[in-house]
Parts: sequence; structure tokens; C-alpha cells
Amino acid sequence: MYAIIRAGGKQAKVQVGDVIEIERVKDPGDSVTFVPLLVVSDDGDSVSDRAKLADAKVTAEVLGETKGEKIDIFKYKNKSGYRRHMGHRQKYTQVRVTAIDLKPKKTTKKPKAEAKEESKED
Repeated sequence: MYAIIRAGGKQAKVQVGDVIEIERVKDPGDSVTFVPLLVVSDDGDSVSDRAKLADAKVTAEVLGETKGEKIDIFKYKNKSGYRRHMGHRQKYTQVRVTAIDLKPKKTTKKPKAEAKEESKED
């Protein structure tokens, strides 16, 4: 089973056990949950209905923070002596996917007939 999740404005295809880097999450705690955009089971059935996916969740444990590659930024204008040099390293949070749950909500509502009987007894 795999799922497509959205994390930090980007989408990722994940399975249980995958380790991915997502945009940095401040105060992540021990685990992070995502709402999937698409879930495909092992037999090929796919679920993309928003109503069903609102109940689904993808759980991942936080492994730590990492840094991306160094990006060098160099600005230069010819014959004017203008030079600017900057660098940037993006920070990422590394997570391991632990579970993909596609469970419907359990309703605890009582049928109307039973609810009326209980209110009459009170």
C-alpha cells in the first residue's frame, strides 16, 4: 500500500518504512501525521475521494533535522565593480513512515427511535 501526501508544499509518494525529507517542521514532537491525497492498496484499488480521505491518515516518526546542499548565489555586473556573494542551505526534517491508516469514522450516534425512548424515561 502506498499514499501520496503533501508536506511543505511538495507531494511525496510514501510506503510504510520509507524515510523522506520534508520541509522543516517546528516543534514536531515524536511523530507527525499527514492527510493523504491518494491511497493505493496492494491489489490496485485506489481511493481519491476527499470524504473518505478525510478520515485517513499517514503517521510518521521524526528522526531528526538535516541540511540540504549548499547553494551559492553570486551577483556580478561587468565594469562596475559590483560583486555580491551569498550562500544558502535549506533545513529539512527527516521522517520515517510508520503507518498508513484508511479507516472509516466510527459513529456513536444512536438511532432516533432509541434516543427518543431514553429521553422519555428521564
